[in-house]
Amino acid sequence: MSSSLVSAPFAPAATSRAQRKRLSAPLHSFLLSRRSHNQQQHASGTRPGTIRCAVAGNGLFTQTNPDVRRVVPPRGLLPRVKIVYVVLEAQYQSSVTAAVQSLNADPRRAAEFEVSGYLVEELRDASTYESFKEDLSDANVFIGSLIFVEELAVKVRDAVERERDRMDAVLVFPSMPEVMRLNKLGSFSMSQLGQSKSPFFQLFKRNKKNSAGFADSMLKLVRTLPKVLKYLPSDKAQDARLYILSLQFWLGGSPDNLQNFLKMIAVSYVPALKGNPGITYDDPVLFLDAGIWHPLAPTMYDDVKEYLNWYGTRRDADERLKDPDAPIIGLVLQRSHIVTGDDGHYVAVIMELEARGAKVIPIFAGGLDFSGPTEKYLVDSVTKKPFVDAVVSLTGFALVGGPARQDHPKAIAALQKLDVPYIVALPLVFQTTEEWLNSTLGLHPIQVALQVALPELDGGMEPIVFAGRDPRSGKSHALHKRVEQLCTRAVRWAQLKRKTKEDKRLAITVFSFPPDKGNVGTAAYLNVFSSIYSVLRDLKKDGYNVDGLPETPEELIEEVIHDKEAQFNSPNLNVVYRMNVREYQALTPYASMLEENWGKAPGHLNSDGENLLVYGKQYGNIFIGVQPTFGYEGDPMRLLFSKSASPHHGFAAYYTYVEKIFKADAVLHFGTHGSLEFMPGKQVGMSDACYPDSLIGNIPNIYYYAANNPSEATVAKRRSYANTISYLTPPAENAGLYKGLKQLSELIASYQSLKDTGRGNQIVSSIISTARQCNLDKDVDLPEEGEELPANERDLVVGKVYAKIMEIESRLLPCGLHVIGEPPTAVEAVATLVNIAALDRPEENIYALPGILAATVGRTIEDVYRGSDKGVLDDVELLKQITEASRGAVGAFVEKSTNSKGQVVDVSNKLSSILGFSLSEPWVEYLSQTKFIRADREKLRNLFGFLGECLKLIVADNELGALKLALDGSYVEPGPGGDPIRNPKVLPTGKNIHALDPQSIPTAAAMKSAKIVVDRLLERQKADNGGKYPETIALVLWGTDNIKTYGESLAQVMWMVGVLPVSDAFGRVNRVEPVSLEELGRPRIDVVVNCSGVFRDLFINQMNLLDRAVKLVAELDEPAEMNFVRKHALEQAAELGVSVREAATRVFSNASGSYSSNVNLAVENATWTDEKQLQDMYLSRKSFAFDSDAPGVGMLEKRKTFELALATADATFQNLDSSEISLTDVSHYFDSDPTKLVQGLRKDGRAPASYIADTTTANAQVRTLSETMRLDARTKLLNPRWYEGMMKSGYEGVREIEKRLTNTVGWSATSGQVDNWVYEEANTTFIEDEEMRKRLMDTNPNSFRKLLQTFLEANGRGYWDTSEDNLERLRELYSEVEDKIEGIDR
Repeated sequence: MSSSLVSAPFAPAATSRAQRKRLSAPLHSFLLSRRSHNQQQHASGTRPGTIRCAVAGNGLFTQTNPDVRRVVPPRGLLPRVKIVYVVLEAQYQSSVTAAVQSLNADPRRAAEFEVSGYLVEELRDASTYESFKEDLSDANVFIGSLIFVEELAVKVRDAVERERDRMDAVLVFPSMPEVMRLNKLGSFSMSQLGQSKSPFFQLFKRNKKNSAGFADSMLKLVRTLPKVLKYLPSDKAQDARLYILSLQFWLGGSPDNLQNFLKMIAVSYVPALKGNPGITYDDPVLFLDAGIWHPLAPTMYDDVKEYLNWYGTRRDADERLKDPDAPIIGLVLQRSHIVTGDDGHYVAVIMELEARGAKVIPIFAGGLDFSGPTEKYLVDSVTKKPFVDAVVSLTGFALVGGPARQDHPKAIAALQKLDVPYIVALPLVFQTTEEWLNSTLGLHPIQVALQVALPELDGGMEPIVFAGRDPRSGKSHALHKRVEQLCTRAVRWAQLKRKTKEDKRLAITVFSFPPDKGNVGTAAYLNVFSSIYSVLRDLKKDGYNVDGLPETPEELIEEVIHDKEAQFNSPNLNVVYRMNVREYQALTPYASMLEENWGKAPGHLNSDGENLLVYGKQYGNIFIGVQPTFGYEGDPMRLLFSKSASPHHGFAAYYTYVEKIFKADAVLHFGTHGSLEFMPGKQVGMSDACYPDSLIGNIPNIYYYAANNPSEATVAKRRSYANTISYLTPPAENAGLYKGLKQLSELIASYQSLKDTGRGNQIVSSIISTARQCNLDKDVDLPEEGEELPANERDLVVGKVYAKIMEIESRLLPCGLHVIGEPPTAVEAVATLVNIAALDRPEENIYALPGILAATVGRTIEDVYRGSDKGVLDDVELLKQITEASRGAVGAFVEKSTNSKGQVVDVSNKLSSILGFSLSEPWVEYLSQTKFIRADREKLRNLFGFLGECLKLIVADNELGALKLALDGSYVEPGPGGDPIRNPKVLPTGKNIHALDPQSIPTAAAMKSAKIVVDRLLERQKADNGGKYPETIALVLWGTDNIKTYGESLAQVMWMVGVLPVSDAFGRVNRVEPVSLEELGRPRIDVVVNCSGVFRDLFINQMNLLDRAVKLVAELDEPAEMNFVRKHALEQAAELGVSVREAATRVFSNASGSYSSNVNLAVENATWTDEKQLQDMYLSRKSFAFDSDAPGVGMLEKRKTFELALATADATFQNLDSSEISLTDVSHYFDSDPTKLVQGLRKDGRAPASYIADTTTANAQVRTLSETMRLDARTKLLNPRWYEGMMKSGYEGVREIEKRLTNTVGWSATSGQVDNWVYEEANTTFIEDEEMRKRLMDTNPNSFRKLLQTFLEANGRGYWDTSEDNLERLRELYSEVEDKIEGIDR
């Protein structure tokens, strides 16, 4: 046993037996690990004996050594039985080892037992896998259990299959089908699993859908079968009986049970011992399948009343536990930990909760379905009220299905009956404590997928790691600091159930970004102050103490953003508390850790030089506070750091105030999104040294998050323990036409009626000159004015202009800002419904409306889209008619479903009467007046039935309701986040948002859409590039986009390099296979993938998959001109002096715990000197690579590789996937745009082409970046419908207008793709128009000042060329507004 296992944090992976004998590694040997022989051959090209630095051990997550599970008795004369086992978790390790040692110590023994055990995760390491195969080569018995990770299941299958026929017994307990098929016990075998007719196999087949059910039916079977089979004569039945008994012994788990199990198998199946009278075994000792267990209780209980009676008479209990008002916490435990005696971590949680004055009801179950036991033991069967105030699951698994197939609806139904907060804490499964502590990623990606992402779908919160694992014994041990955090937070959630409303204290936190008074209350799509006002009014009505609430939202803004005490002009917000340094240090245990980055407190942020200032305003028991910002947004040097700095003292003081001075019972973060959850620390599975964990402390965190942003909401859930509640984005409208664009559409209409008269030519020339005035000449190839054109060419020019203005007119815009608690009216929902109706939903047998209409005139809609895109006049006109008919039919339907006030009346009743033909269907009535009168009635009826359901969901309102549930300590129903048009299940809002199972993407449908987009992108690039394919495309992967589209952009990368995802029996994607060049029909395109920090947090498994895909393709033996990945990897390998595999690194992101390139912060705060500085920020922050060969290392900086890869890019590419967010709506898009950077890195200095794929409608488009920027400016910034919608929201609306202009400057800086006329028109719209100017200045002078500054900056940086008069006017206005702001504050 190597000494290093005790002292060094990582054990080196041992290789062959000979090496194992002489292996005794020095302390910290992992810093210079000599790669084993297998790995050297693997990295073709490195010399044998090369030493690789800085990668711990084997670079994998799990570096424990299987030797700790090896028991080898000295060679004697007795027959020897060798057992090899593979398990998911280590709780069996100590039990098996104890059982084998007892057997070998028995003086009357008839045999010697040798055992070797492996954790399935260890088999990723090549040398460990070799030693596993070596162990199997002379094993008598193999045992496997809970093997649910496909790539590892395949490894186990391949290794065991070779030895299966030779071995005496192979026993596999619930695992993936490919491993279950290995079972053999005498004549009993499962090799036919899933095909045979016997009831045993039917059991497996019937429950294919739900393996939680499968495991439970298996348990029932285990109970009854042995009794039945005992009386059956045949050997077959006898063997089946022994298999079932084996399962009983295994599930019994104690050393005694395992001793008898091994004796039974030895005497029944090992030839040397068969029938040996010296070996006798007892029947399994059976424990309850499910029940209540307490470490101090005399027995396990099957009846909650009996348990509570025992609990009430405990002599050892603290007085506080006798208090009838003590909170009661339900705990959910895994039975296997209890029966194997590996329960130290459970005991610690129970003791800690009781020490904090909470009673506990710890329940356990042996199957994978906990929904029955939670109801049986935690809900009173008579009153149906729960016995508990909160539930904490310590299993880490989903409530129903564990690591296998989950049944979330069943879990949600069970949790709704409980109706209490549901916390799912995590024991480390695949890492030892030290591995987790040293990892920047935190939790192992497979564990994140199984034990964080899946419980979130049940509504689970707060993934706190509470237990670690000892590398030697494999036993779990409590992590005391984490157990304290978990228990304190659980008790705080439970207290919300017990505290009265008038006593509850709530801290509402708003954001101010970038820091400026005009920006207090920033949140995506949300009118923050009107929403807070609406929430407070409602809470007041409900009995909360909201003393002194002003009369209007406007007054509320004034009180929060103006310091009434200040004598002269004060830039300050209202100060609610001044915290002196001594108080701050006494109450903030981690204050000294911040000094490295920010010096001694108080510092210069949120401070007056002596005290730290907390900004906000208190009303009764409600505090509205302004979260400080990151603090380094104004410092260009700090922005260049490759990793993020810690929070500053002012930030820490804010949360210290909320928790320890204001003493909040809960904090409500208001809107998407603040900085707390993006502070440095592990990605998932925080330790006490991670800032988000320290800052949130023990306050229950409720967070309003936009429904269309599930990815960042998930980061907030995992890193700041938020109960995220979704809010609706504003209802969408069509952009419509205005000014010259409207005139164009009128000219086109007159051309169509008069084109065959003599006036055709004259009208065309007006169309051409008006199109030029509208700057459409950049998007459409226009002939010279006055040029005589033949009729067919005239039609084509008009068709192209027409197609362009139709594209602008039908673009969807979210209009205005949403107010919490004000759902849209039915009429506002029409545009959204029209877009929902435009998508085919084959899985629900629903056909898209445009397709149904096109079919009536004998066309397919795809064909009409293509013709319209090419500018075929008849097709453009037909598409317009289809669009208008769709709007009309949906409008008629909505009108029939609403009353005179425009409210939706009971849609279902109305629908059934409509569908029951008692009325004629409104959509049919409407269509009967159009050319689409013959549309398919059946398909329409299906579609409108579905739209009726959607309409109900859109106008439902539960955003306030859900908040009140959370504040009452009730369960908030979970629901997916995403785009309501693609996935109406996102509605109604007011749900606890979750993402999706990260291993489920990309789906087959996403792959299909991705192929279309990639093929169009390559077609477009070939057309623009003289018929040549691009060799490399640099692109971005976003978290939210991949959730909304189920992995479309992920699938695009796969299709570019020419691989396909392969899913396993559970539909999880963990493998890829290359597509042959013949099938691909083009070269493999090289890629440089920049993953957002959020994508990295949510989809690290997919980054692993992509890295494997690119490396696989780089190593294919194919000609360089057909495989650009290989071509470039070979060149880069030579230049960098590394293997081809290492040179093929293409998957990059930020360092763990860091987000964004900071280019957006520099642009928003106007704190950058030149474009080179922005490019350096991008390179320093985005050059961290993920390596699938050493996933445990996390993100490693590989700047040179990143630069070489980017230097080959011929095109840059991003996706737009939903109508709500476009290029200038958020700063993320330009923050990730490397267009000018690539130009600087390319040897020829040529700018790459830049493309944007737009899949926001059924007609997917690939446009250039400059085309998209023009479309965006025309439909948003310059469109009266959009900016007037914003102005209706007052203060926040002005800020939204300013933000669009700032983001436009960002695009000029990173890509240079913004036309001069965009700035010129914006100046005409907002500055030259005197009335508009005055409205902006009066509504939000701070944001108006920023708008003026941005115009001047655009000119100063050379992005906007304009007249001196315009600039002079801007300068004058700037000083005027400065005076006005100072006057206001005086």
